[in-house]
Amino acid sequence: QETPRAPLPPFSLEDAMTKVRMAEDAWNSRDPAKVALAYTRDTAWRNRDEFLNGRAEVEAFLTRKWARENGYRLIKEIWAHADNRIAVRFCYEWHDKDGQWFRAHGNENWEFDAL
Repeated sequence: QETPRAPLPPFSLEDAMTKVRMAEDAWNSRDPAKVALAYTRDTAWRNRDEFLNGRAEVEAFLTRKWARENGYRLIKEIWAHADNRIAVRFCYEWHDKDGQWFRAHGNENWEFDAL
């Protein structure tokens, strides 16, 4: 059994903001192993047309992603929170090997196990 990382649900606004900042910092480290550890062993993701199951697939996906996304920089902002859920808006940018810049925007809905 893994020990959950604080802050834990139910989330206050301050707790939710802290959780979002922790995620932003982890993603900006561009360390696939570190980021994957922030998710449960059985995490399930959808990224555009790709479906990932479990930390190993998340880590492999992030390794591929950051191998081609140079200068990656992410901003996450809290959108809403309640009890064991946090909604996040994000924006990130990166450039390819030829120097062409890209920007992406989206939303995430996080749900945490109740303790």
